[in-house]
Amino acid sequence: MKVPRNEVRFRVVTYNIHKCIGGIDRRYRPERIAHAIAPLHPDCVFIQEVDEGAERSLRHRQVDVLGDQLHLSHRVYFPNVKVRGGGHYGNAILSRFPIRCVRNIDITVPSSKRRSVLHAEIRVRRAGGAGGSRTVHLYNLHLGLSESVREQQLVRFLSSHPFASSHPRTPIVLAGDFNDVWGTLGEKWLAPQGFLGSEKRLRTFPAWAPIRALDAIYVRGDAALLGVQRSQVAGARWASDHLPLMAEISV
Repeated sequence: MKVPRNEVRFRVVTYNIHKCIGGIDRRYRPERIAHAIAPLHPDCVFIQEVDEGAERSLRHRQVDVLGDQLHLSHRVYFPNVKVRGGGHYGNAILSRFPIRCVRNIDITVPSSKRRSVLHAEIRVRRAGGAGGSRTVHLYNLHLGLSESVREQQLVRFLSSHPFASSHPRTPIVLAGDFNDVWGTLGEKWLAPQGFLGSEKRLRTFPAWAPIRALDAIYVRGDAALLGVQRSQVAGARWASDHLPLMAEISV
């Protein structure tokens, strides 16, 4: 297939890392998370359940631990939930491209655990490095465990700034742990907003024997989803309770 002169392709990974604690052995091993991601050669990584300052993870700032191991120098992290004994966990984005205009969008539903969508803008170079660059909006989310709460959280996101005022052609990548047990969120809430996802729902949970497609990657605007796959690294089955999901995207 001939690549248009003004096209750029890049890879994104979304991964609920479970604080870098194995889903079966309960061991804290951040290097296993890095080893599960690295063979996918991502340009941007959306991670959820990322610890900072928690005793269970040696008080590490995990966004930096993983960023260093993956050689992704541009990083942003926002906490959502406080941890007993100090520290907190939340969402993070690691990127090969410079990150700018970061926002944390609160989508918390009353009487439920605090949740948010981490938004960041990146500038990606066009093919050949000529002709300028293009802004791409990244949204990293982690939705709740209740179906009604998930729907309320998505409604809050879809009406939030800057998404609600985005031009229909603005390239957007929306990824994360949707906890979409029944597989209804995409068709009901995202497709009417112009989002496109994978035709096949890839099972990512539990990592050691996946039966649920809880994680997903969607695009909108001048962005195309060229392919989605799970990590085939054997160690990914033990690194977290989810498997990482990778997509190649064309802008």
